[in-house]
Amino acid sequence: MLVHPQFDPIAISIGPLAVRWYGLMYLIGFALFILLGRYRIRQQPNGVFTREILDDALFYGVLGVILGGRLGHILFYQPGYYLQHPLEIIAIWQGGMSFHGGFLGVAIAMVWLARKYQISWLSVTDFIVPLVPLGLGAGRIGNFINGELWGRPTDVPWGMIFPYADNLPRHPSQLYEFALEGLMLFTLLWLYSAKPRPLGAVTGMFMIGYGIFRSICEFFREPDDGFLGIMTLGISMGQWLSLPMITAGAALVIWAYRYGHQPEETVQKSSHGHKNRH
Repeated sequence: MLVHPQFDPIAISIGPLAVRWYGLMYLIGFALFILLGRYRIRQQPNGVFTREILDDALFYGVLGVILGGRLGHILFYQPGYYLQHPLEIIAIWQGGMSFHGGFLGVAIAMVWLARKYQISWLSVTDFIVPLVPLGLGAGRIGNFINGELWGRPTDVPWGMIFPYADNLPRHPSQLYEFALEGLMLFTLLWLYSAKPRPLGAVTGMFMIGYGIFRSICEFFREPDDGFLGIMTLGISMGQWLSLPMITAGAALVIWAYRYGHQPEETVQKSSHGHKNRH
């Protein structure tokens, strides 16, 4: 039977300054976003995205992830706890970020970005969503290092004891999420977006893919303590939050293929007869 290594949550310590693994995983995710984004810009020289827009997308996205993710965790999962411990609201280095809250935060942030550069919101999201899954995967590795968000009890050979929880072997659900929400979702979206797709189709596929993979992983993950961990029909809060995401994503894909809007860069190129230089 495997036992969680109980890593030191601090990766690097220099005097009073400490860099935690959880924060370092976020930095790795942001770095991958920039590297992959620059690669896509080189592959799509006629697209609306430039390095300047990409850098701004990261800045706005970081704000959306941190503010939306933290508020989502507080409101969706543990409002009572944080009401009693308000000073811990800002302690994001200890973990406690909701993807669904972060997703909403980033979606709102991209509205601001689209308005700033006068491009459509779906052009922005279609470009950035294939860059996101590896960052999500890095966050799950951070969860594993912290020994948090462990899985449900199991008797599978790779079951792992998380001493912070108890002495029961459990699914290493953080690694399942890393594999599905991170590696698998990245591969599917990267391949799908490699060819021209109707405006909004890539964004819709991201919503469908993440919602499905998250829902699968929730069957192996111990429900979150606090507000509505398990709800009606034995479905977890994470699964309930994923259902509207899957539904909205499917509707967006259907809309994209039914109305067949071209990506914005193609429309501008054909309308003006020159390369877009936004």
